[in-house]
Amino acid sequence: MKVLLEQDIRGTGKKGDIIEVAEGFARNYLLPRKMATPADKAAINASNIQKSAAQHRKFQAGIQAREEAKRLENTAVTVGARVGPGGKLFGTISGKEVAAALASQKGITLDKKKIQIDPVHALGEYRAKASLFEGISVTFTVLVKPMES
Repeated sequence: MKVLLEQDIRGTGKKGDIIEVAEGFARNYLLPRKMATPADKAAINASNIQKSAAQHRKFQAGIQAREEAKRLENTAVTVGARVGPGGKLFGTISGKEVAAALASQKGITLDKKKIQIDPVHALGEYRAKASLFEGISVTFTVLVKPMES
């Protein structure tokens, strides 16, 4: 019996897949638990439309990521930090501060988890890497300067 999966089922398939399963498995397990629906022409057509829409959204996200990468490439962002005697920072500069600086200075909103930077404990110039999308990453400069009071 052909069924359209409504959710991921380990060992069977992923949501949206149309698979061939045993009649008893479908009638006794998948259908009563609303894990699948019978695969008629309308269900197959709806599944194909959803898959093509998801593929289009992913394609558009890739285009947008490439545009952001071009904007971010060869960019320098300045992060202000509280400094103690000897130029040593109070705390560290992490992806959170870099993401906030990017948003305020360049208008680029990135999740802090997408920014990789080694822990910064002193003033100076550092390189950070932002992973924007699958296979799209860009390196930019982070300038750490003392915060003005």
